[in-house]
Amino acid sequence: MTMFILLLLFGLCTGQFNPNVACGRTSIVHLFEWRWEDIAEECERYLGPNGFGGVQISPPNENLIITNPNRPWWERYQPISYQICSRSGDEQQFRDMVTRCNNVQVHIYVDAVINHMCGSGVGKGNFSTCGTYYNSNESSFPGVPYSHHDFNDKKCKTGSGDIENYGDADQVRDCRLVSLLDLALEKDYVRGKIADYLNKLIDIGVAGFRLDAAKHMWPGDIQAIVTRLNDLNTKWFPNGTRPFIFQEVIDLGGEGISCKEYFDIGRITEFKYGTKLGIVIRKWDNEKMAYLKNWGEGWGFMPTDRATVFIDNHDNQRGHGAGGASILTFFDSRLYKMAVGFMLAHPYGFTRIMSSYSWPRNFVDGKDINDWVGPPSHSDGSTKAVTINEDDTCGNDWVCEHRWRQIKNMVIFRNVVSGQALTNWWDNGENQIAFGRGNVGFIVFNNDCRDMDVTLNTGLPAGTYCDVISGQKDGTGCSGTEITVSSTGSARFTISSSAEDPFIAIQVNAKL
Repeated sequence: MTMFILLLLFGLCTGQFNPNVACGRTSIVHLFEWRWEDIAEECERYLGPNGFGGVQISPPNENLIITNPNRPWWERYQPISYQICSRSGDEQQFRDMVTRCNNVQVHIYVDAVINHMCGSGVGKGNFSTCGTYYNSNESSFPGVPYSHHDFNDKKCKTGSGDIENYGDADQVRDCRLVSLLDLALEKDYVRGKIADYLNKLIDIGVAGFRLDAAKHMWPGDIQAIVTRLNDLNTKWFPNGTRPFIFQEVIDLGGEGISCKEYFDIGRITEFKYGTKLGIVIRKWDNEKMAYLKNWGEGWGFMPTDRATVFIDNHDNQRGHGAGGASILTFFDSRLYKMAVGFMLAHPYGFTRIMSSYSWPRNFVDGKDINDWVGPPSHSDGSTKAVTINEDDTCGNDWVCEHRWRQIKNMVIFRNVVSGQALTNWWDNGENQIAFGRGNVGFIVFNNDCRDMDVTLNTGLPAGTYCDVISGQKDGTGCSGTEITVSSTGSARFTISSSAEDPFIAIQVNAKL
């Protein structure tokens, strides 16, 4: 009995680090600003069949409607209430999406905005996605309800009420982030309202949460809320499964808050990952891909079992958040595919892929003044459907990087090599590298300015393999380059320095 209790307590303390993806699936995709009905269809027609583990969705709760500028993406991060009602859809559409995605083993992860409500200066009215009244001047949100008693105004010690010094941990957590009304999360009432909201989503069937702006909340307050959360819905998850928690904590060093303070709560978004890999792939600061041999903790990253990793996210692909100009995005498609390919081949961290929409960039003094532009929309502000072209790409200005052949096939590659050690590392001392994952997968990159022609030990069984970057296995044939592995496990790889996709990946399920 004592051992059972210890195991139970251990599960309660560690379950939130488990991404809760179905067996054999290893990555999730952020379908940024997609409508619930489009996500449901994408789960059934594409994500499920291609081995994606889940979808991070945009915040589903009621938010402020902003018309100046016209419906920016960041209005989703200005809550008015916890009703499920946004431009992605209503509660019934949300429930239908969760059910349909879970039924094909693609789980839903909610972007939870619980640090704050809307901005302090937006006034009052019912300009919200459900039409609920609010008065930000009086910190009044009847839809929850919250009153001025539920905010940190008196606790903040700055003259403006906003964060003025990121080296001061008290300010970062007790003052307003860009004037957003900061909730007093130490109050039991506020914790209860947030837990009620998250538990409703859990009962509907979601698998976990990205906690937005976690750095701006005290770890003890987050932990107090997380301990109130229900186990996941047993219709789709084993009895006693805890919700997956991953927290947005931007920690590039040099500030008053460390990501280590949040390790006991759940995983952390490792912003150093995309920032530093972008510098390496771009060959800035004399960095070389050869230096990636000890990638991960060897580069000063958090432990792999605490990291959620990504190349870009909805903030930093627009120049917000962390990373600056080094962040690779779909606008840099050739380098971006290499970076995502490396991330999905390397064993470090739990991987999240970005899926974006396009917007007309307009740089003035180095800043994109169109960084606010919301999703593809009709004239009435409603979000356009995600249409699928004959070649499996997306229309209506949806980019859909997760549908790019190279990225989709690397998601499958990661599923195949899951649990296998990194093996057979090779590099030329510059920007040509290769490595294997056990004896089931091997990947080669040429980011040099000269062509590559090398014979390497892959560790794979002898045979002919289809390169899943240039094409894919189709029945008994291959639509891309074929790679022959000898009886000793070696293979010849030739990659032009000008190749559209200067990398090759083979795995045992792509053997002809």
